[in-house]
Amino acid sequence: MKPYDNPSSKKEQVRTMFDRIAGRYDLLNHVLSMSIDRLWRRRTVRLVAARAPRRVLDVATGTGDLALALARALPEARITGLDLSEGMLAAARGKVAARGLSGRIELVQGDAERLAWPDATFDAVTVAFGVRNFGDLERGLSELARVLRPGGQLAVLEFSRPDNPLFRRLYEFYSGRILPRIGGLLSRDKCAYEYLPASVGAFPPPEDFLAMLRAAGLADCTARSQSFGIARIYTARR
Repeated sequence: MKPYDNPSSKKEQVRTMFDRIAGRYDLLNHVLSMSIDRLWRRRTVRLVAARAPRRVLDVATGTGDLALALARALPEARITGLDLSEGMLAAARGKVAARGLSGRIELVQGDAERLAWPDATFDAVTVAFGVRNFGDLERGLSELARVLRPGGQLAVLEFSRPDNPLFRRLYEFYSGRILPRIGGLLSRDKCAYEYLPASVGAFPPPEDFLAMLRAAGLADCTARSQSFGIARIYTARR
């Protein structure tokens, strides 16, 4: 699934899409999710912080919300945020600088499917709302596993389809009909806010995604349902 109807690759289209909506991404995220995304991030951070990692890679860091939360929870850690979109990284740099965290959070542009770091570099790797945008999900997961040190933790926060059939229908009506209209009006990119909810439906169900994590060489793979299954926090160990 691609955001736009043109011949360029999904990866290039995703980069273009996030460059276009970067300026209003935070506002739209919080408004359209009624700020519940903040709660999910806090829960993700608690799971990661429990292991007290010293080097953390936040992939698809976007505007830096998860990287900033990790830095607050882990005062001794160094955080590296990676994203494909320079527009999103520009927004993240402003937030990092405003909080005086430029010395602890490094932000770099790069491809999650071709990470520049050697094997076993990081104690933890995180991804929030990013894996479903990978061009090659299996390759991306293999890369995340590769840069984890033995015993290191992967934490993935991602949208999913609610478990309850009635709630799922209500949620899919909102995400498929209401969200694209509001998002398109505020961001001036309706295609982006049609793609984002549609990409949730195209993402593997939890049991299949857990199998992909195991196939990437990870162990102790678990999925924690959030808010009736609207999102899930996946954790795994190298």
